[in-house]
Amino acid sequence: MTIQVYNTLSGELEDFEPLEEGKVGLYVCGTTDYDYIHLGHARTYVAYDMMVRYFEWKGFDVKYIQNITDVGHLTDEGEDKVEKRAKSERSHPMEIVEYYMRKHLRDVDELKIKRPDIMPRATGHLIDMIEAVKDLVDKGFAYESNGSVYFDVSKLDEYGELSNIVFDDLEESGRVGASGEKKDPRDFALWKKADEDQLMSWPSPWGEGFPGWHIECTVMSTKYLGEKFDIHGGAIELGFPHHENEIAQGKALCGTDPVRYWVHTGLLNVGGEKMSKSKGNFITVREALDKHDPEVLRLWILSSHYRSPVDYTVDKIEEAEKQLDKILNFYDRLNRLESDGAKGELSDLVDNLIVEFETKMDKDFNSPEALSKVFQFIKEANRKLDEGQYEAGDPRYVIEKLEEILNIFGILPENLFEEDFNKEVVGEILDEILELREELREKGEYEMADKIRDKLEKAGVSIEDREKPTWEIKR
Repeated sequence: MTIQVYNTLSGELEDFEPLEEGKVGLYVCGTTDYDYIHLGHARTYVAYDMMVRYFEWKGFDVKYIQNITDVGHLTDEGEDKVEKRAKSERSHPMEIVEYYMRKHLRDVDELKIKRPDIMPRATGHLIDMIEAVKDLVDKGFAYESNGSVYFDVSKLDEYGELSNIVFDDLEESGRVGASGEKKDPRDFALWKKADEDQLMSWPSPWGEGFPGWHIECTVMSTKYLGEKFDIHGGAIELGFPHHENEIAQGKALCGTDPVRYWVHTGLLNVGGEKMSKSKGNFITVREALDKHDPEVLRLWILSSHYRSPVDYTVDKIEEAEKQLDKILNFYDRLNRLESDGAKGELSDLVDNLIVEFETKMDKDFNSPEALSKVFQFIKEANRKLDEGQYEAGDPRYVIEKLEEILNIFGILPENLFEEDFNKEVVGEILDEILELREELREKGEYEMADKIRDKLEKAGVSIEDREKPTWEIKR
């Protein structure tokens, strides 16, 4: 079956046709590490993690690139976000980046988000960026002004095609940022002149300065994925101006937009309102993980389509907890059944689930509808178990198949079948059982002694009959 992807640029659902058969090149805009990552980041990166896992399940070889911005991302007032934080904490900007980058990686690891194949940092690609800016100037797409270099938007008639922005309204609101250095208010910085006291600056043909935010992603994406690659992702709020400007730069440098499919995730709201520090509803990933299991957070996020807004509320989190419990209780029930022999109706039922699951996921990664099929299956499977409509080989087969697809969502605990227990107490109980077994053997009741040994073996406890019998829990 063919995967269909919603392309933000065309506004349509399109068949996914990779540039190279069996391979996917994916670039996702990463974080600017000057603060802790928040639930909006989690919403975005869990969604792309799900896509990567699904592509891999379908047999694709995925090369996943996600950058880290450590310079050039400016506040609305024109100050570098990293440098501003460094000044407030009286630290060097690179200390700020290193600290928050490590906290960022800690949090995504705990959320079970797979690390991208490459996580390039902007400051590691300055030479590439300077060369790209020189190329744009030489081709007539950019101009130098007072030590800064700007992209000349008037050179591209189709500028604005991704976001369908009405520029007259933006200019009136000041959103595009008028500047005496620019020829056109829509023009954007490729290289910015540094202030005299600025720590984050480097020499260039135009003087001391630093790269613009937009050129960073164009350079890093094409460096690792080539001048044409499959998917560029990011949150929908990056559509304008960031991704719009990436398209302009890409066309100017490569002759065409390097990206085949532009894919965007929806917004995150808290209690129906957009998350914002000014509103007091700002929640970091760490704060959320202190309250909820990572599997619950992932299930909550993936219970909505990746393009739809996600609302963080107590009710929605509690619903995700209940849904996860349904899955884990079903697993626990299956795991307690003996499974050795032929397969029957339950195995047929899970085979049908796999087909339905794939059909839903193939249509633009429709995780909520795919999950609904899983819960329908669990309801029907529980009914069959209640009525004894299954064969001995069903439980293990169902577990294997269900794990296969639910691992795409990353919602199964890694210690799924490891029960919490007090090892000291369990050890004392096993010692007592072995003493009882020895008493039975001394009385010549070998059949009962063997039955105890067999039951322990099935429970994962091996017995070795020495002068004093010993036990070992197999894991």
